[in-house]
Amino acid sequence: MNELTFKSSLTMEEIERNFSEMDFFSDLMDGLEEALAYSKGKASVETFVRKRSLPTINVVEIRESLRMTQKSFAAVLGVSCRTVEAWESGKSNPTPTAKKLMFLIQEDHTLIQKLQ
Repeated sequence: MNELTFKSSLTMEEIERNFSEMDFFSDLMDGLEEALAYSKGKASVETFVRKRSLPTINVVEIRESLRMTQKSFAAVLGVSCRTVEAWESGKSNPTPTAKKLMFLIQEDHTLIQKLQ
């Protein structure tokens, strides 16, 4: 039997981090429910939107790498300073939109100038 190999530009740590927050059972159940709805004519293929999971972000690391205060970082993101404080302390989590924006900023620091 031929052995399959997987090549990626990501390290094993990055791959593991990308999958760490996935709930495979829940995702499988969602897929089965979508298939059932489709087979019963209650949904079309266009109805389903696929989610792309983002790597875990560290708000403190991103903000500090930009050498920004909580207040200035909050202003760029369009949230309150208290919201950034809550994210950094773990009292709350960023919304998916804020998480995506911070991920993009983490990948390309030049976006900060465009957002200010």
